[in-house]
Amino acid sequence: MAALCGLAMAWEARPAAAQGKLEAQYEATLSGIPVGRGAWNIDIQDDVFSAAASGGTTGILKSFAGGSGTGASQGRVVNGALVASAYQASTTTSKKTEEIHITLDKGNVKEFGIIPEPPVDPDRIVVTDAHRRGVFDPMTASLVRVPGNGDPLSPEACHGSAPVFDGRMRYELKLDFKRMETVKAEKGYHGPVVVCSLYFVPVAGYIPDRPVIKYLAAQRNIEIAFAPVAGTRILVPFWLKVPTPLGPAMLEATSFITTAQPPRVAKTQ
Repeated sequence: MAALCGLAMAWEARPAAAQGKLEAQYEATLSGIPVGRGAWNIDIQDDVFSAAASGGTTGILKSFAGGSGTGASQGRVVNGALVASAYQASTTTSKKTEEIHITLDKGNVKEFGIIPEPPVDPDRIVVTDAHRRGVFDPMTASLVRVPGNGDPLSPEACHGSAPVFDGRMRYELKLDFKRMETVKAEKGYHGPVVVCSLYFVPVAGYIPDRPVIKYLAAQRNIEIAFAPVAGTRILVPFWLKVPTPLGPAMLEATSFITTAQPPRVAKTQ
């Protein structure tokens, strides 16, 4: 669940339509019981973009498995496309703190590292240099651009797949259109979302016998709903539902405030 919440999606690095901002708050529940809260801020300008998320465990879960984490991505808007140049993530539990960084150039990983360096496991499928080319980092991967001139909230948003590298694993995320719905956040957005089936396909960097990997790869009932960032053709997750042996896990926006930003006027003499 933690992996999927951080991964979300990413598809084609196509031109953004304009500029917009999102300030959102999310709540995670397990069988209806609150277990975590987080925040997500996205800022898309005419030449640069940034996205940052933070969160932590709450309620019963915090009492015996407390943890927190942050993630961020920055990059340029080149010919309208969101092109990440850097990704950072940090997770802290009662046992340790781990930091991940990735440097990218046009979708290719130039450098990455995990601190502290994880031990080598002979059962882990090796990530090759080829696996780190033509990929998205997890945060930029959360920004789904729908091509064309029509309404971005359409079945076309659920077409395609995304190659993702998170510093440890290389995997594919695939979507299929499921339905349209209407949502209402406690604060902010009230309107339609497009609901997609989400499929997780591990490629490298994982241990095949790990139960959680087997479980997620076999799942055919994971759903994700996308809502728009105002003024753009970018969609971001509004909620994510994952079946688990302990009951349904859900990450859902409680506040989803998005505003369009007019393009900056070029300076003249």
